[in-house]
Amino acid sequence: MLLAKRVAIVTGASGALGKAIATALAAAGAAGGEALALQADIATADGAEALVKATVEAYGKVDILVNNAGITRDGLLMRMKEDDWDAVLDTNLKGVFLCTKAVTRTMLKARYGRIINIGSVSGLVGVAGQANYSAAKAGMIGFTRATARELGSRGITVNCVAPGAIEAGLLLELNEEQRTAYLKQIPLERFGTPEDVASAVLFLAGPGADYVTGQTLPVDGGLTMQ
Repeated sequence: MLLAKRVAIVTGASGALGKAIATALAAAGAAGGEALALQADIATADGAEALVKATVEAYGKVDILVNNAGITRDGLLMRMKEDDWDAVLDTNLKGVFLCTKAVTRTMLKARYGRIINIGSVSGLVGVAGQANYSAAKAGMIGFTRATARELGSRGITVNCVAPGAIEAGLLLELNEEQRTAYLKQIPLERFGTPEDVASAVLFLAGPGADYVTGQTLPVDGGLTMQ
């Protein structure tokens, strides 16, 4: 029970990836294995603050924040609508800023916190047709480093997990030919699972990562190795 007596917020927990992360944290003892389902628009300050307030009222504190909520609005740059750009940046980057800002007060008071941002290999290498998504995820990496420097002296670590090809979301829509071509780029020769990502989050949230901050950990089967 690595996370016994710890309280965690996982945004976007209704999706496959968020569900796996929330389940892993609960299995490790976070919030005593209990869960509180909350609906909030994290792209607004009011929504992010309400999410944190409700959690503190229910459990007394927040030890761990996993910024997982995200959306895609893919399209070629020349055809991408401004609304599609704004929607992705608002949720995937601004939402991370707002949730992190909202939870910082309680973490600073406790002089303890673990903030884990769920990025993407798209933010490391860029993906054609995902200018908005890649920009948001690359911005998240910069945000991770800046906040890690800012909050480190108060016992708060900030890290990023960058999943690669995970068996969820858009990957499930690929046909067999596309899947085969994609697999050839992955040294481990398999797609990842939501549980692979959740394991990385669990490590960064636990005591084994007490001396790790400002880092981006790709969980991609070696796809982006250099």
